[in-house]
Amino acid sequence: MGLLEGKKALIVGVGNRRSIAWGIATAFQREGAQLAFTYLNERFKDNVEQLAGTLPGSDAMPIVECDASKPADTERLFAEIEARWGALDVLVHSIAYSPTDDLRRRFHQVSREGVLTAVEVSAYTLVSLSRAALPLFEKAGGGAVLALTFNAVERVVPSYNAMAVAKAALETAVRYLAVDLGPQNVRVNAISAGPLKTLSASAVKGISAARDVWETRSPLRRNITQEEVGNVAVFLASEWARSVTGSTIFADNGMSIVGVAD
Repeated sequence: MGLLEGKKALIVGVGNRRSIAWGIATAFQREGAQLAFTYLNERFKDNVEQLAGTLPGSDAMPIVECDASKPADTERLFAEIEARWGALDVLVHSIAYSPTDDLRRRFHQVSREGVLTAVEVSAYTLVSLSRAALPLFEKAGGGAVLALTFNAVERVVPSYNAMAVAKAALETAVRYLAVDLGPQNVRVNAISAGPLKTLSASAVKGISAARDVWETRSPLRRNITQEEVGNVAVFLASEWARSVTGSTIFADNGMSIVGVAD
């Protein structure tokens, strides 16, 4: 049996095959989880449906349109999950967005609207999705929430700008949700992954340079893969991590410990 055998997992944030969320989804499926997906809008619908169709049992997978920044969409999403499954074990939050212009400016030039948008979409949706998922977690006897972050919170990454503010808010939300939802046996953690070639990362010009740095200066002298992030997510969603909550786990080949690179 897999580590997630019988668990029901909702994956929010798959955009295409390069998405970290897709790496997590395939690792979850390998370990026996039942999967449900969201897609942001019609632009992403075919991508998500085609990817889900490559997995065994895809005919039974709920695939629901949801813009998590819209309360009505979130309400409709969890009504659909409840109707199909009745309960939920795992929620994966892999949503991030900042207006492109604010990723190209110097930090002191970022717009108020850009920062507010980045925080709302990239961080507050973790709160709103967790709140909506709570009744379904309680029906399952508890649950696990996973969020994706990047170490531009403690370190400065060129051009990350408003997204760095949003990730700081996200990591704070992880800790507060962990304390708030712990009595309901809901664990909340974040994975801080190294830089991958994702759709959202493509808008940050500093990420490409970061990948080169990872390969030459991280302790393991290589960058990470989707599969490696997926395996960390499996651990955090499984009973093996039942004592782990409120943590940010680094899946970055040790780059987070490196100070001044030689």
